[in-house]
Amino acid sequence: MIASEAELRGLMRASLDGDAAAYRVVLDRLSRHLRAYYRSRLARIGRSQSEAEDLVQDTLMAIHTRRHTYDVDQPFTPWVQAIARYKLIDHLRHTRASMAEVPIEDASDFAAQDDHAGAESAHDLDRLLAKLPEKMRRAIRYVKLDGLSVAEAASRTGMSESAIKVSVHRGLKAMASAISQGRAR
Repeated sequence: MIASEAELRGLMRASLDGDAAAYRVVLDRLSRHLRAYYRSRLARIGRSQSEAEDLVQDTLMAIHTRRHTYDVDQPFTPWVQAIARYKLIDHLRHTRASMAEVPIEDASDFAAQDDHAGAESAHDLDRLLAKLPEKMRRAIRYVKLDGLSVAEAASRTGMSESAIKVSVHRGLKAMASAISQGRAR
């Protein structure tokens, strides 16, 4: 479901008035749109889709730190679009991509895209992993997400193979416990 300007604007207004739940919803909705926006722009210029996730996080952080500058009497999505476009241009400058290949888009491009398939679970996974100690987080990433063998993960981390196995096991158990207690978000 695509979030409308009125819905997003209302959520942002409520969040600025201190409604934490509305703020979580607006960030969730924006992350879907931003992910689709960045994926399509990066795909057009042959860039890695993993860059899209970094851009989504950078943009959400910029929105968070600059939310006090949003004028509630003005449309919300153009404000977000300006931040998103700036972040894309800034990213491409830093990675030395050709700016001539970045098309100028209109507001309908942003509003018409919502790539939430798998995005919510990836976001929840990142939140769960962030709650783990670094040792467990790396072990799980290497073995379960990157598909490395236990021996390869041990070599990369400088940990023993048994320590990798224990970290993966304990980390997954902690994540399962967090999910069952409703702390994934």
